[in-house]
Amino acid sequence: MSVKDDLTSVQRSLDELNRALGRLEQQLGREPLDVRRVRTDADHLRESVALLRGAQPAESPRPAIVPVPIPEAPYDASLWRDADDEGLGARDRRAP
Repeated sequence: MSVKDDLTSVQRSLDELNRALGRLEQQLGREPLDVRRVRTDADHLRESVALLRGAQPAESPRPAIVPVPIPEAPYDASLWRDADDEGLGARDRRAP
């Protein structure tokens, strides 16, 4: 799951908690201190999730992978004329 999906899932859970608290308040007939405390905590969680959602960078699409063509023709030998063989040194000198 992506972060966006997880935040959406948390938001849905908080919405369900809010609905359940509303039903609980109706059943109890009044708003007891404990229910008020839970509702306040749920509101704080809702604000925190909103902050997390706002802090997430916008998802940008991945750049397309562009294949780099590699020619089948052999390289020009003149490209390697003055090159040293790695670990062997220059052709006209002895290796260390």
